[in-house]
Amino acid sequence: MSSNALHVPVMLQRCLDMLAPALAQPGAVVVDCTLGLGGHSEALLRDFPEARLIALDRDPSALRLAGERLAPYGDRATLVHAVYDELPEVLDRLGVPRVQGILFDLGVSSMQLDEAERGFAYAQDAPLDMRMDQTTGVSAAEVLNTYPPGELVRILRAYGEEKFAKKIVDAVVRERAKEPFTNSARLVELIRDALPQAAKRTGGNPAKRTFQALRIEVNGELAVLERAIPAAVRTLAVGGRIAVLSYHSLEDRLVKQVFAAGAGDTAPPGLPVIPERYQPRLKLLTRGAELPTEEEIAENRRATPARFRGAERIREEVGP
Repeated sequence: MSSNALHVPVMLQRCLDMLAPALAQPGAVVVDCTLGLGGHSEALLRDFPEARLIALDRDPSALRLAGERLAPYGDRATLVHAVYDELPEVLDRLGVPRVQGILFDLGVSSMQLDEAERGFAYAQDAPLDMRMDQTTGVSAAEVLNTYPPGELVRILRAYGEEKFAKKIVDAVVRERAKEPFTNSARLVELIRDALPQAAKRTGGNPAKRTFQALRIEVNGELAVLERAIPAAVRTLAVGGRIAVLSYHSLEDRLVKQVFAAGAGDTAPPGLPVIPERYQPRLKLLTRGAELPTEEEIAENRRATPARFRGAERIREEVGP
């Protein structure tokens, strides 16, 4: 069975419902900032026959596979090799000043998890790579073998919320002095040996948090996201909507902060009337972060950690 057949997009109907009011108009442009295998993109093209899709991905393999999937839609779909914080430059090149819909499905794609040789999954032995775009950047092995111990501890704590970061890093430093890390199985075994017995009995595979932290570091995911969400909001037309699926508390917090800032007024305190340039630019469309239903989790276990937020652009930026 192909990856496409196996791939179930997370919270698909919720994403479509959120974007629908903005995409109903003829000539609407929707951006899928995280194309992956194209599940969300295909549904957007199918459900909104008047809309044009622009889809970004940093992974050339994803672009190739999704391109085959979306081929029936012809020139309604434009696929671009880019990281999602490059959205303003991509739109500029394509001559698209404003868009009506934006979707982010953050984290690692099903294809990357399922292809052993990419080194994302801790359940099978593979080269420790973890780069979403294997043509650029440092691999997870290079991070493990070259970063100072203090920096590795910070990464595991911040990005993996790993309580035993110090124990794991001490073991990594001891082992890399004997022989550099190249494959995932050795790292998984080291983590198992480093953790206390009690920690191994809860929360699934004990390597999960470390692998997540390394992936976020290798791909600069939080730094990219910090630039990408405000940039995406600026490209929305008035009435346009943005929907974001995140899978990690740090990702969700960044999205929440950008949306909250856009939905609040920026006036100095004490003004009797708030001038237009200080009034909110966004309207929040979700109360807090929405979670997947139990039915969805039963159908697609990768939906389990998902957090969904949406917002609508209600006002243009007004200069000083």
